This record gives sequence, C-alpha cells and structure tokens, in this order.
Amino acid sequence: MLRLAAGLLVAALAAVLLDWYSPSAEQKAPKGRARSFSPQPAPGAEAGNLFWALQISDLHISKFLGPERASDFEKFCMETIPVIQPALTFVTGDLTDSKMKDKLGSDQFEAEWQTYQTILKKSKVMEKTKWIDIKGNHVLPSFFGRKYSAWQKEGSFHYIHSTTFGKYSFICVDATLSPGLKRPYNFFGILNATYIPLDESEKVNLLFQNKMQELSSLAAESHDSNHTIWFGHYPTSAIISASPGIRMAMSSATAYLCGHFHTLGGLMPVLHTRHHHGTLELELGDWMDNRKYRILAFDHDLFSFVDVIFEEWPVVLITNPKPFLYSSSAHEPLQRLLHSTHIRILAFSPSPINLVKVSIDGVHLGDAIQVSGPLYVLKWAPQNYSLGFHQIEVTVQDGSDRSTTQLHTFAMEENLSLKFDLFASWILLTDHYIWVRTVFVLLVALQIVLLIIIRYRRKPTLKYPLGRTMQLSFSLHILSKINLFYYTFLLLNLYTLLGPWFIGEIIDGHIGICFSFGVFVDGHFFEGSTTFLVGIMQVAFFNLPLMAYMCWCLYIRCQGHCFSSHLYHVRLYWVVPIHLIMALLFSWQVYSCYFLLKTYGTIAFFLSPVRTWIVALTVFLFYRAWKLQSSMLRTFILEMKNYQSS
Repeated sequence: MLRLAAGLLVAALAAVLLDWYSPSAEQKAPKGRARSFSPQPAPGAEAGNLFWALQISDLHISKFLGPERASDFEKFCMETIPVIQPALTFVTGDLTDSKMKDKLGSDQFEAEWQTYQTILKKSKVMEKTKWIDIKGNHVLPSFFGRKYSAWQKEGSFHYIHSTTFGKYSFICVDATLSPGLKRPYNFFGILNATYIPLDESEKVNLLFQNKMQELSSLAAESHDSNHTIWFGHYPTSAIISASPGIRMAMSSATAYLCGHFHTLGGLMPVLHTRHHHGTLELELGDWMDNRKYRILAFDHDLFSFVDVIFEEWPVVLITNPKPFLYSSSAHEPLQRLLHSTHIRILAFSPSPINLVKVSIDGVHLGDAIQVSGPLYVLKWAPQNYSLGFHQIEVTVQDGSDRSTTQLHTFAMEENLSLKFDLFASWILLTDHYIWVRTVFVLLVALQIVLLIIIRYRRKPTLKYPLGRTMQLSFSLHILSKINLFYYTFLLLNLYTLLGPWFIGEIIDGHIGICFSFGVFVDGHFFEGSTTFLVGIMQVAFFNLPLMAYMCWCLYIRCQGHCFSSHLYHVRLYWVVPIHLIMALLFSWQVYSCYFLLKTYGTIAFFLSPVRTWIVALTVFLFYRAWKLQSSMLRTFILEMKNYQSS
C-alpha cells in the first residue's frame, strides 16, 4: 500500500513538473485573450513610455517585538521613497504583527496600527506616491485597518493607473478569512463566499457574493489595458479557490505580486515562477526580518523588476533588454527588443550617479548617459545578439563610492527555453491544501487498516533468526490482540480524522469548534487547510510513534521483563534512547497543550481530546502496558518462550 501510494505521488509530481517546464505551456496565450502587439514604439533614447512602481510586504509592525521594524520603515518612507519616486506603492499585507509578547497568542493591538498610521502621516509618503495597502493573514475581527490604513476599501478591487501612453490595471486579490481566525489556522486564504453587512447595526442581514465571480468581473474590466498586474498577500498555492481556480482567473495578467512566505525562513530567498498561461508569480521576501522591497517597471510595455534590500545603494534595474526568464510573448511585445535602439537602465541613489558601465558577454560597450531622472541609456545594435543567449552586465557607481552590479541573461529568439528553480516552482504552483489533505488521510487510514488487518490475521510464525520485520509483526500482533490497546488506537485514529479536536475561542468572544476538515465559528464554516497540516504533525510525531512505542513495551513484557528489569538488561542497549525519544515527543505534546491554552483560551485547553486528553491517555497506556497482568499476556509469553527454546 505504501509503495503504491508513493508511486502515485511520484508519478503525479513528475507529470506536474513536466507540465511546468514545457516551453509551450510557458508561452500559451490565455483563452479569449490572444493579443497581437505592434513592434513600435520600441525602446530608444527618449524618456517616455516608462513608469515604475514599488512593492513591499509583511511589515509586521509589533508592539512587543523588533522595534527596528517600525523605525526602519519610517526611514524607508522618509528617505527611500523620495529617491525612487514610484508612481505607485503596493504594501501586500501583514502591516501589523498582531502577536502577543510570547509569540503564541494573537490579538489586534490598536497601538500597532497607530504606529503604522503615524509613520505614513509623519513621512507624508502618501503625497509622494499612490499608496495602496491591503490586509494579510494577521488580521482578526477587531480590524483597525479601515481606521488606520491608507487604502480603506474592503475586499478585492481594481485600480487603474492612467498614463499618456495607456492604461495599466492593478487588481487586488483579497483571500483573507472573514471573520479572521486566530493563528495558526489563518495561514491559508480562501476565495469562496464573503459577507457584507447591509446595515452596520444589523449584522444578521448579510449579502453573499462569490469572490471568484467578483475577480472574474474585475479581470474582464481590465481587458483594454496595456497590462494587468494582480497582487495579493497569499501566493496562489496558499489560496483555496473554487473551480476553475485562482490561476485561471488571473491568466490574462502579466504578473501576480504577493508575499506571505517570508522566504521560508531564509531557505528560499527567491520564490519566482510562471503559471501555465504565462503569468509570472513573484513572491517578495518580507520586510520583517529581511528588509526587502521590489521595484517594477513598464518600459514600452516590457515588464521588468528587481528585488532589493533596504539601504543597499545604488539600486539598478535594466529595463531593456529584459531578462529572458521573465519574458512572455503572451503578455508583452517582445519584438520591440529587436527594434530597440538603446539599452535602458534605471539607477537610483541618494548620492549622484557617477558611472553606469555596460558590458555584454564580457565586452565593454561603453558608459550609459543620463536622459531624465534615473533613466540612463546607451546606443546598441540588437541585431548583433539575435541568436542564442547573452548576458548583460551593468555596474553603477555613485558619489559615495558605493557600487552595484546587476546582470541577467537575455535573448531575442522566443523559441528558446530557461527554467525556474524546481523547488520554488513546486512551492508556488502546488495547491498545498490538497496534498496535506491527502497525506493526512493516508496516514490515518494506514494505521486503521494496519490495526484491522493484524487483528484478524493469523498469528505470525516465529522463526530463527527473529529479524526486525518479524519483531515488528509480532509486536503489532500483541497490541492488536489486546482489546484495551486495539480499541484505544482504533478510536484514537478515527477520532483524529472525524471528531472535534477542540472547542475554544477561535475568535475573541466567539466559541468555535475545530475539526480536521474545517472550523465552525460564529455561524461560518472555514474549509480545512492548515488543520490538515496540524493533523499530519499530530499523527506523524505523536499518534504513530505512540502506537509503535506501546508495541515495543508489550514486546518487552512478553520477553519476561518488567519496567525495572528491562532497564538493566545488557542486550537491550537501545532501551534508553527509545524512552528518551518518546519522552521528547511526549514533551512536544504537552507543549502543544500549552500553545492551545495561550492561543485559544482555557476552554480549549480542557475541551481538547486531541491535545490535552491524549496526554492523560498516554500516561494511562504507559501504566497499563507495564502493569498489565501476566495472565493477559500468557499466550504471547508462551509463543516467545517456544521460540527461544527452539
């Protein structure tokens, strides 16, 4: 069964990966949006047909932790924004931290929102750029965002940036839970039905609207724009959406900008990929720990961007030629590269720019000259690079003797192929709520099926030598034939799968019930997502080890040992490590009870069969395993003695 399941998972993963990296898939135009582009206007020496914007994400301004997050953010608004002068600035969620000092509990603190608003007002940043900030998963029902944020609209929306050379659409995807749940069950976003009070004084009268239909309508509104950029807090892999899915809804977009994953704790500093219809998905590292932000530009409708670390100057963005990896013939007029007359570079620094040196394939082409503001250009002949891949390298030096080198691979041919990082693509393109659900059900089903099969099969025949497999089989045989242990673990697994895990304050002032398949609270049901991940950890790191540990204890008992004697048996040198491992896992289970208490309150602590009650059950099973009457083990002891005397 395990081999079959593993084979199916590997086959499915291989099929997905092959589809991700199919060149035809990467350049497939979205249905109903087959666009034709003019080769003109092509990038030249003029400063027109160009604008740039900025993205920042996951500020996590905290009342208790990391005061430098707020002070650095204030410096960013007062010093960095005036240097870059973006037309638009997008803050993609988690403006405040909403976590207690111990990092366990969560709540909305008005002081954090006041700090955020004070910074915006003090820096006058909203007078320097169009500031659009949205919610993240660290949002609870007492949401102060409507009072203190810059963009006070609720839900998804469509913003149009108009220029003399066209319109550019920016569509926000609001997948936050409403009402917002306490952590950790708010990690995934959901796009299903939302509610809007018809009257603030009458919360009972609710208007339901399908979020996916709303997003489809917003996408239709953007069809006459030069480009469409979608943005939100959650990556698409962390959004539960109704068919045909969020990626299909945004298939006409050039890119989707998001945050939320925080570079996976530094393991994945770059999380970029491409959807099947050509839309780029660009997760941005967090401000909280990494101080990252992003500059994105449209230069003659060619999209480019660069991810930057705060206070690293100069900032360099090469807009022409753009990186081949991030090119899409379905959304961009790529033929304009071949018709362009100048290399174009945006260079930003608080100090004057002294030098912009350009090389291609290691050959120095010259120094770019300033045209207007941060735009620097250098005449080139793109026909010289019409075949294969080439690498452009730009070094910028400012008046403070700071220098930055930016390089990337470009190409004029559209039939070439470059691939995104395999692991990054898996993280961003896999619907994680599906595989965590599958793995959780398989883990529970494996234990249930294993118990039932061993219960009703013939006893194993002990043969010399008694190998590891035979020991495991015999120990499972012992556990499954003793009613106390058999029915305990059978019911434990069934309950983990179907029963309520705990009852507690999932929202402040509102009692809810948490199951593996979802959460019921305040008259709403939230489909299971993070719950399955928590369930996997519970089963893999406690339920299953506990059953294996009980099998081992009973096996030792059948060898004629009691608890005190087996500790000193010379041949059982692995006794202490086994007890130590189980003690560590038991400590983790006890800590999870404490986490439940701090997160969801006293009621959740006492009404939690899968957390608190299991702690008591473990102590009881341990006691029963070592104090079990010999008469109940007589059959198994005789089998073991017959083997030992043979």
